[in-house]
Amino acid sequence: MQPALGPARRPPLRLCGTGPPTPGRLPPMSPETVPKLARGMKLREDKTRAQWVVLGPERMFVPDEIALEIIRLLDGTSSLAAIADALAARYSAPREEILADITTLLDDLAAKGVVTA
Repeated sequence: MQPALGPARRPPLRLCGTGPPTPGRLPPMSPETVPKLARGMKLREDKTRAQWVVLGPERMFVPDEIALEIIRLLDGTSSLAAIADALAARYSAPREEILADITTLLDDLAAKGVVTA
């Protein structure tokens, strides 16, 4: 006996823009990029655990101290270069090294859907 419906010959339907973006399609961040937290992501203080967390739909990230300082500067108006300048002035560190670290961190967070440009 044959089944009433044959196998589907197309991939399952998916709404446009659902889910985190895949790492292969993300443009790399440059010093002119203006990053911000992605839609639905919020930086909040968890008072019961005495730590800061990044909350999103059905997920939570606990940033370390360095990542927390960078995430606090993501206001949607400052470029990566401006963020690196601010951190270099605050911590008396080489700007190029800070910019490379910020770019690496934000590329990783963008791949997870936490940050957008």
